[in-house]
Amino acid sequence: MAFRFRAQRHMQLAVTLVMLACVAGARAEEASPTAVPQQPAATPTPGPALPPQAPQGQKGGARRGDAATPQLAFDQHRLPPDSTTKQTLELPGRTLAFTATAGSIRLFDDKGEPQADIAYTSYQLDGTDRGARPVTFLFNGGPGASSAWLQLGAAGPWRLSISGGGAVASASPDLLPNAETWLDFTDLVFIDPVGTGYSRFVAQGEDARKRFYSIDGDVSSLALVIRRWLEKYDRLPSPKFVAGESYGGIRGPKIVRNLQTQQGVGVRGLILVSPLLDYRDFSGSSQLQYVHRLPTMAAVAREAKGPVKWTDLADVERYARGEFVSDLLKGQADAEATSRLADKVASLTGIDQAVSRKLAGRFEVGEFRREFDRRSGRVIGRYDASVSGFDPYPDSSSSHFGDPSGDSLTAPLTSAAVDLTTRKLNWRPDGSYHLLNGSVFGAWDFGRSPAESVSQLRQILALDPNMKLLVGHGLFDLATPYFASKIILDQLPAFASPARVKLVVYAGGHMFYSRDPARQAFRSEVEGMMK
Repeated sequence: MAFRFRAQRHMQLAVTLVMLACVAGARAEEASPTAVPQQPAATPTPGPALPPQAPQGQKGGARRGDAATPQLAFDQHRLPPDSTTKQTLELPGRTLAFTATAGSIRLFDDKGEPQADIAYTSYQLDGTDRGARPVTFLFNGGPGASSAWLQLGAAGPWRLSISGGGAVASASPDLLPNAETWLDFTDLVFIDPVGTGYSRFVAQGEDARKRFYSIDGDVSSLALVIRRWLEKYDRLPSPKFVAGESYGGIRGPKIVRNLQTQQGVGVRGLILVSPLLDYRDFSGSSQLQYVHRLPTMAAVAREAKGPVKWTDLADVERYARGEFVSDLLKGQADAEATSRLADKVASLTGIDQAVSRKLAGRFEVGEFRREFDRRSGRVIGRYDASVSGFDPYPDSSSSHFGDPSGDSLTAPLTSAAVDLTTRKLNWRPDGSYHLLNGSVFGAWDFGRSPAESVSQLRQILALDPNMKLLVGHGLFDLATPYFASKIILDQLPAFASPARVKLVVYAGGHMFYSRDPARQAFRSEVEGMMK
């Protein structure tokens, strides 16, 4: 979850770190630490081993002028040793016995100085041939989102209800056995990028943040974590899959490309959940943004009258790709085309014809969300436009509303994630858990041009003819509309055949897996892909 658009900003930092030599008893993942390259294409450089003990009860790092030694500054930020527990899950028709580990992998720079501890939660089914059993690495988006949505909403052993009565801020964060867990057919590793979940910097300077909070630095660090986890648990022979949600659509193809060409790790398949693949189509004056959103807006209007399936939108897709594009490109200089377009959009979306004509049939997401049910003083969601809530300022000429389909999930998901980690998995880091860290997004360096991963998507599919791609979307998602992915996937060369590349769309929003039918159907698609 948590895909956003915002102006790009840079943060300036300076690294002031000094390391001590290895001491006896260092943890396994520290015996051969991995460097985060200063440049994305650089070869990872090993760094020195670190002390095994972390000071208890200390938060934060030494301030400038403190008398603390550099080593103590490192240790003050340190996450606790990994916690491994044996778990049993009772599900309909089966019992799963598995090993759960909550822990972290430390990353170093090319000078061997520690930069960040990346937290992960892994689940490995007991009694299996690890070399032949698939393992899937999962992350969310943002940038700045932890992996809790995918873990607790879709694929993990335990699930939090995040629809209906569970989708309110005061809902009890009770975790229940997840009958749709993917653990039956793949081991799972949920990764929290630095600044999310419990993952944190150990470097004191600003350079590390500037590097990690960038498209290429983020990809390099996550690819390194995947490789280090595979080495740590002797899983390099296993079939490997990568799954990303939302901004994970930018991360996913780039990480797979990095694994293939920089880390020496092959990937069997890429799973993208509600992905964004190209920012260019949603920036500036791009007319494609209106094309991409129209089927979703029409789906919201039809859902208000009864259940809607993807196949019900075939007529809207044809119009969006045909007459709509033609009239759109004629521009408002053509009054006849503009009126024709505005009236058709009004009939498809249920928006008042006068409003549609005023906006020339070109609705921004915020405008559509407010105008759809403005007469009732309600606004619809961005993540799931079939969900509505009260407009806190219904009479205001400006928009002052949040997202009724997303904001209410912050409290129960955060509480559930902390409870799972600390109580059930017995891993107790100090400091706060960040479900969605706005400061990460605020500091993110998107580069000089809008980000896209379509280039890497083509490259990874061309490089490995055995690799598969599965893309899942929700019909009512205004944040990352499904039609954008459909148009992009339809442009792929012939080698990206239907046998290798598949798009599925369900009645639901950005987190379509919150609905039982969609979650069950998507799990079947993932299992079929891995077989």
